[in-house]
Amino acid sequence: MSGHRHFIIHKPFGYLSQFKLEDNRKKKLLGELGDFPNGTMSIGRLDKDSEGLLLLTTDGKVSYAICSSKVEKEYYAQLDGIITEEAIEQIRNGVEIGFEGVKYITKQCKASLLDPKPTFLPRIKKIRDDRHGPTCWVSITLTEGKFRQVRKMTAAAGFPTLRLIRVRIGNIPLGDMEAGAVKEVSTLEYHQEVE
Repeated sequence: MSGHRHFIIHKPFGYLSQFKLEDNRKKKLLGELGDFPNGTMSIGRLDKDSEGLLLLTTDGKVSYAICSSKVEKEYYAQLDGIITEEAIEQIRNGVEIGFEGVKYITKQCKASLLDPKPTFLPRIKKIRDDRHGPTCWVSITLTEGKFRQVRKMTAAAGFPTLRLIRVRIGNIPLGDMEAGAVKEVSTLEYHQEVE
C-alpha cells in the first residue's frame, strides 16, 4: 500500500480544477466537493465551463503518467449547428489553433458524430433552446490537452462548442456519475495506452 489516495469525480459546470486561489475572489473550487487530503492534485484540468471526468491523486507519478500523450482523453461536445463530414475530417486531421499567442496545428485525433445524441442532465446554466437553431453532439478523442483545445478545434472547423463533457480518460469512464459526485478508489486503472 503506497499510502497515496485517488479519486474519480464528475466536475460540475462552473468549478475551477484547483483547490485554492491566489486571490480572494469567490469562485467554486474542487475542495467544496469533498474532504480531500493535503497534497491532492487534479490530473490535468477542465476549464470552468467544462464538465465531466476529472481524476484526483496525491501521487505525482500517477498524475504525470496519465497526463502523458500515451493516454487518450475522450470528450463529448455539443456544437452550434449540424457538423458536416468535411468539418469532422478537418478536426481528425488537425486544425490550426492559437495557443499562448502562437499558431499550432493539432495532432491527428479521433472524431465522430454522436447519433443518437447522448442524454445528460441539463446544465445548471441553461445553454440555449432550439429556437436558436439546431445543435449536434460529437465525440473527440485526444492524446494532448492544451488550454481549451477542443473548443478551439471545433470553432476552427466552423462549429463552436456550446457544452463540453469529458467522458473517458484511458480505461476510466465517467459512466453514470452525477455532477458533483466523488468516488474514492484504491488505484486509478487507466492503462489504455495508444501507439
